[in-house]
Amino acid sequence: MYQKSLVTIATLTSLLIFAPAWAAENSPLTTVVVQASGNSVANSISLDAVVEAVRQTTLSAQVPGAIVSLRVKAGDSVKAGQELLRIDARSASQNAAASDAQVQAAQASLNVASKDYERQKQLFQKQYISQSALDRAQAQWQAAQAQVKALQAQAGVARTQSGFFAINAPYAGIISEVPVALGDMAMPGRTLVTMYDPLELRVTAAVPQSVIAGLSDTKAVQFELPGLATGLLRPTRVQVLPVVDAATHTAQVRLGLPSDIKGVVPGAFARILLPIGPVKGAMARGERFYVPASAVVRRAEMTGLYVVNPQGIALLRQVRLGSTKGGLMEILSGVNKGERVVVDPQTAARVR
Repeated sequence: MYQKSLVTIATLTSLLIFAPAWAAENSPLTTVVVQASGNSVANSISLDAVVEAVRQTTLSAQVPGAIVSLRVKAGDSVKAGQELLRIDARSASQNAAASDAQVQAAQASLNVASKDYERQKQLFQKQYISQSALDRAQAQWQAAQAQVKALQAQAGVARTQSGFFAINAPYAGIISEVPVALGDMAMPGRTLVTMYDPLELRVTAAVPQSVIAGLSDTKAVQFELPGLATGLLRPTRVQVLPVVDAATHTAQVRLGLPSDIKGVVPGAFARILLPIGPVKGAMARGERFYVPASAVVRRAEMTGLYVVNPQGIALLRQVRLGSTKGGLMEILSGVNKGERVVVDPQTAARVR
């Protein structure tokens, strides 16, 4: 397939016709004519993608305090339950000890109230005290019981909070980022450690809605990892999320990454090849539009080409890019066959 693609690219390069164009100030611009080329994979589309971790966790503190122990750094492998860092817990320990002391004091008061209530019942049976005196003793005993329960609950909260000062790994994985240092102040919600599971990775791409509608066979989906693995690879699973982004009109496609591929980390570049069903236009004929990669203009999140209009003026037009092959950039949308594109966008920007 790749040999056929190289032949196609060589043929296409010979078809790119260089011609001078004149801008508003009669400055010469070198242009090429957009030509359609047959693709060796007639009913497929190539899209850029990225490697993601299925399980990636951001750990933060639930309580404020200074970081007194930092046991990991970026790149370390950790086990499930391993302590990663510790926050100063002296204040929390003192609060927990104070709560336990209050519980003990309340239990002593409860013992006194219980004994007093028993004595009052015996005196009432002998008619030495009134009913109201017995009722007061009973009320004091019940109040002491409630006080013990309340203080026990407070002590439980204090002991639970004392456990928040140690940050442990929720699973075995690799530390990807530690944005804090020893002595920093940890606040609730502040990121302390980021980690991921290297055994569960996937390739994710944003696929146009029109391509999702024509996706013919998910079993034929392939992907590649330039610089990390050679050739096209088969995913372990294919998942098309049932939601389309309202701003970009794209849906996410997730491909399971085989576990035997080494050296892959989250954020690595990937490319997926999606088979598509019958579509209209050039894609249905297996045609692809290519221009020199040097003609592409990238400004922030916009990618475009300077296209010469019938009056000979080069105007910037936004396009959607595909893959790069042999110095040529595939244009998925934004230009038509036969239009002239400026090869040097910097010159076009100066003469406009």
